[in-house]
Amino acid sequence: MVSRDRRIAGVARSARLVPALLAGLLALTGCGGGVHGTPGGSGVRDPFFPKAGNGGYDVSHYGLRLAYDPDAHRLTGTATLTARATQDLSAFNLDLLGLEVEKVTVGDEIARFNRAGQELTVRPREDVDRDETFRVTVRYSGAPETVTDPDGSREGWLRTADGVLALGEPTGSMTWFPGNHHPSDKAAYDLAVTVPQGLRAVSNGELRGESTARGRTTFEWRTSEPMASYLATLAIGRFDIGRFGTGRDIGRFDIGRFGAGRSQAERGLPVYTAVDPAEAEASRPVLGRIPEVLRWAERRFGPYPFSSTGAIVDHAPDLGYALETQTRPVFPGAPDITLLVHELAHQWYGDSVSPRSWRDMWLNEGFATYAEWLWEEEHGGRSAQETFDALYSGEYFATREAGEAVWAFPPADPPSAARISDPPVYWRGAMVLQKVRQAVGDDRFWGILKGWAAEYRYGNADTADFTAYVESRAPGVDFQGIWEEWLYGEGRPERA
Repeated sequence: MVSRDRRIAGVARSARLVPALLAGLLALTGCGGGVHGTPGGSGVRDPFFPKAGNGGYDVSHYGLRLAYDPDAHRLTGTATLTARATQDLSAFNLDLLGLEVEKVTVGDEIARFNRAGQELTVRPREDVDRDETFRVTVRYSGAPETVTDPDGSREGWLRTADGVLALGEPTGSMTWFPGNHHPSDKAAYDLAVTVPQGLRAVSNGELRGESTARGRTTFEWRTSEPMASYLATLAIGRFDIGRFGTGRDIGRFDIGRFGAGRSQAERGLPVYTAVDPAEAEASRPVLGRIPEVLRWAERRFGPYPFSSTGAIVDHAPDLGYALETQTRPVFPGAPDITLLVHELAHQWYGDSVSPRSWRDMWLNEGFATYAEWLWEEEHGGRSAQETFDALYSGEYFATREAGEAVWAFPPADPPSAARISDPPVYWRGAMVLQKVRQAVGDDRFWGILKGWAAEYRYGNADTADFTAYVESRAPGVDFQGIWEEWLYGEGRPERA
């Protein structure tokens, strides 16, 4: 399924030009004379996905121009990446799974390239100097793939009844655009997508333009704040669109099809929702609470980190999960309020503050799960401590097996790629936060929640960063037992 074609662009193949052919082949191996750079790494050595991402450069911007025909299941694309070299580069890799690469340029020069699995290796005509900003453009096409994660879930390019849903956690984004596909390299995005007239294309950020010509419509989306590629999404199909504002400044909003009788906010965070008509009726009450949830979340987590928000609700009953795609979480059906709270909390924890590696998933899921506990605590349900107690005693879940699964491994040390979304990452991760809250008291804990989101805003963090940050905010508290027993300890800790 993966194209492994080797192509040499701009090198004569005529048998009569043997010297030129030999020179081209020497260049393809990166062994030409005068080379001062070295190839960038083919991965960033993530503990669970070692081939994800690439070394030697940092991407600042993706410019994607795509066209998709759902009937033919054919994608054509041009991806332009702006990046800065972090070393002298004779070659560098991009992650791209499947699809046919037709042409690669670096700057204005045609570049040689070859394929091997998910690795697209690019060899520019001239070495790229360290700290140099360069532009690489890849023209490609084909039938994008759906991939199966180590845990058995599906991601990548997921076909729906009327279009497609592109999801990327942890590595699926490489099925529809080439890039540095690891959360440690975040960038801004401009995405233009052309689809048959009558369909819509919905992505992250703000809709900057919409135009129709010759039976096809182009939608232009912009994400200005840094985004990890696994958080990029694209939904193509028939959607009911809601546009409104949070009205967080004046407390008023108009939610269009999702409400009536209220005037549109003059100011406030823009909200854009796209809902499959089959899910519209069931989604309306919950999506109408987006402004309420965000106002609550800002009180607990600090200022919302992005310039827009919203949701995509598709009709994908077999998908089995929602995803915190940046500014616009994706739901496979109508969400309930708890799931909405979880995915919106991820905008702070996971999207703005992203994991340094996939081992750090608990910093995403533990925080978002704890947000559910706080929402329940502050909206007439059980307290976070009561939830903690029920989990500890095994009474929270309906079955003994589900209760025991929480203790299968430490949340900060999943045993394999297949386990990074298992119960300990969510539930025991949230329990770690409750133990911190117990240790420091509420006032200081609220400061930690907000401060953590502010300290690493738009960046990356790992577990060591978190423990060091907590200790710096409460220097008189001994956290050693919490880290050793609850964060890294095997089995259920003794109750302190």
